[in-house]
Amino acid sequence: MGARHSGRESALQMLFQIEVSGASAEEAIALFWRNFEGEPEGRAYAEEIVRGVYEATEELDARIAAASKHWRLERMGRVDRNLLRAGTWELEHRQDVPRAVILDEAVELAKAYGSESSSSFVNGVLDRIAEELGRKDMDR
Repeated sequence: MGARHSGRESALQMLFQIEVSGASAEEAIALFWRNFEGEPEGRAYAEEIVRGVYEATEELDARIAAASKHWRLERMGRVDRNLLRAGTWELEHRQDVPRAVILDEAVELAKAYGSESSSSFVNGVLDRIAEELGRKDMDR
C-alpha cells in the first residue's frame, strides 16, 4: 500500500470523525495520530486533504449536490459523502495527481468502507465532477 493510499484512508477516517463528533480539523488530526501511526508522506497527505475539505466543505458540498442527480447530500451515507468531498477536493486542488488515480482510489475506499453500491455511486459522481472541472488524463 502506497503512502498516498494510506493517507487517503486516514483522511477518510478523520473526515468521518469530524462529521460524527463535530470536531475541528485540527482536533480530529491530533486525536487520530495519537491513536494510529502513519508514514510521514501519508500523514502529510492525509492532513492536507482533511484541512482542505474542512475549509471548503460548503463549496465541495454544492459541487457534489449539483453532480449527484436525485441524491441529496443528507441522504448519502457518511462514507460516500466524505469520499466525494475528499475526491472532489483532490480533483480541484491536486493537478499533479491524475484523474484516474483519484477516482480509482475513491472507488477502492468505497468498496472497503461503504455499502454494496458505494463504489459505483462514488465513481459516477466523481466522474461527472471531473468532467465539469475539465480534468482529463493524457490517455483520455
